[in-house]
Amino acid sequence: MSRSGHDHKMNRYLPEGKLIGTLSNKNYLRSNQGMAEAYAAGTILEAQAVLCNGSHDLIVDLPAGRGIIPREEGAIGIAEGTTRDIALLSKVNKPVCFKIIDMRSSEEGTQYILSRRRAQEECRDNYISRLTSGDVITARVTHLEPFGCFVDIGCGIPSLIPIDAISVSRIAHPNDRFYNGQDIFAVIKSIEDGRICLSHKELLGSWEENAMKFSAGETVGGIVRSVESYGIFIELAPNLAGLAEPKENVIPGQAASVYIKALIPEKMKVKLIIVDVFENARFPSKFSYFIDSGHIDRWVYSTPQSGKNIFTEF
Repeated sequence: MSRSGHDHKMNRYLPEGKLIGTLSNKNYLRSNQGMAEAYAAGTILEAQAVLCNGSHDLIVDLPAGRGIIPREEGAIGIAEGTTRDIALLSKVNKPVCFKIIDMRSSEEGTQYILSRRRAQEECRDNYISRLTSGDVITARVTHLEPFGCFVDIGCGIPSLIPIDAISVSRIAHPNDRFYNGQDIFAVIKSIEDGRICLSHKELLGSWEENAMKFSAGETVGGIVRSVESYGIFIELAPNLAGLAEPKENVIPGQAASVYIKALIPEKMKVKLIIVDVFENARFPSKFSYFIDSGHIDRWVYSTPQSGKNIFTEF
């Protein structure tokens, strides 16, 4: 595995929701003077979208006045028809980023014309276009589908982590691992025609790194992931599962306490004995990262002595 020791691409373009509570953002939003300064400087701000009207314009709650994001300024691709309007409707009651493109005074106060699209274009041109395969980035989970996890990789720009790239331990649905609004890390798997595909499992450690957290003779917690005729697969960590002997009345998704009978690096196997199974009260399961920054050229999951070669090239 190769990785750099620091982030070589500093990211100022954060997923939506991470800017709204910052002091600088609040200072800009609280007065007409602050908004005028942000307008002049082209600063990206964030505030809460409170309504999507019949024309699919987003109405934004601003301390200093009324903000409106016209439909075609709502996201990259709306004007061209490559992004569906659900991308606007789904932002109601959530933070949205924007740049101020006009300020209009009226008897009712100042109206601010805003553009989320221009914020996204700046993010794309100054950050996302410079990413390469193997770069580790921050992301925020936006919604979960059976086939994968959609995330915001900056200013509301979406990307996908396919379900089989979430962890080595197989899961039935991405909500076994993630929840909406969760801040995670991801790695750029590929970039094709400007579309970024992400992976996640490479950040969760190799077999050996995960196995080092456990010892034979310990009784630990796990999650039942699969029940087969020959045994029951129990996840000890997102990238480490073991096999226990068949047992009645065990179903996937249950929590388990298991006795670790043996850890076998040369076979990449963990032998377990089920002590008890019960309803899973901690859902989704917690996990930690072995890599959360920098760049990966190659990631190897398998152990040197196993004879297997399980890896990812970036």
